[in-house]
Amino acid sequence: MSEDNRYFSAPLIKWYLISKRSLPWRDTRDPYLIWLSEVILQQTRVAQGLPYYEKFQTAYPTVQDLAAANEEEVLKLWQGLGYYSRARNLKKTAEIVCEDFGGRFPETYDELLKLKGVGPYTAAAIASFAFKEKKAVVDGNVYRVLSRVFGIDEPINKSSGQKLFQELADSLIDPDDPDLFNQAIMEFGATECTPKKPNCTSCIFNDRCVALATNKIDDLPVKLSKVKVAKRYLHYLMLLDQNRNTQFVKRPNRGIWAGLYEFPLIESDTSGDLTSNEIESFLGQSAKVTLLSENPIVHKLSHRHLEVRVYRVEVENLNEPVVSFDEIDQYPTSTLMERLLQQFKI
Repeated sequence: MSEDNRYFSAPLIKWYLISKRSLPWRDTRDPYLIWLSEVILQQTRVAQGLPYYEKFQTAYPTVQDLAAANEEEVLKLWQGLGYYSRARNLKKTAEIVCEDFGGRFPETYDELLKLKGVGPYTAAAIASFAFKEKKAVVDGNVYRVLSRVFGIDEPINKSSGQKLFQELADSLIDPDDPDLFNQAIMEFGATECTPKKPNCTSCIFNDRCVALATNKIDDLPVKLSKVKVAKRYLHYLMLLDQNRNTQFVKRPNRGIWAGLYEFPLIESDTSGDLTSNEIESFLGQSAKVTLLSENPIVHKLSHRHLEVRVYRVEVENLNEPVVSFDEIDQYPTSTLMERLLQQFKI
């Protein structure tokens, strides 16, 4: 390692050993538990992800336990974290590890990349934390630290920018302690070099940070404009018969909220309430319709803004699948559906 690179990694690791948070996945070299934590923490804050990690570790202490689990049980345990494809990939990857690798995770970055749902970041994390392979992790925290310290304005959501940052991180990583380096730079980005109001006054790099010297802290990292957000208008029908049964439908196994359960849904092209006639036409029977939400519920996803209305719909007959309204909390649902069930008590 060159002196310039050690000038970066040495103080970073020293800072980490003094300042790191105590987190359970940092006390293991078990690749299964490391993988589990990394999947849970993708697009999730540590405070939110920690109880999920603990629940999964308790329910499925080994990769064999997770592979043998029922997918709906996995989705139910995941409920509230969002991005449910992560949970489905979690289950599928566990099956692959057991079926194709004898229940043992691959031990190299290149082999780990062959697992479903394991991308460059997760592969680098497992390879370095579990097997001390010299491969740098690059996540949002790492992009932020490197772009600011080195003054890099290449967009982080372009392939050229991602390649540049990966090469830089790989050149900086400590060959003797790649695991500590990776943990340290992510921790530094999460707690010190934060998106808003970073702790520049006591930063260990404030004597060499290009962004600080050029007053570009708020401008880095650079990210190209997001994809245009689409609006969708959803109408959920909380059906109810005289026996307090309802209809709870499993969504298709692809697309948004794949494999999760919800009330019958009507999607419209424009904003506004549905009429009783429109709902009765959809159901093919007469019904007593009550709009439960005077104002639409707004639910924001990464590329969609959902405008949601909810109706209590009393009917004589229900189509399958028929479920007791008091038992629907046993089914895996989206964060939106969980929110609606909590807001509208019937």
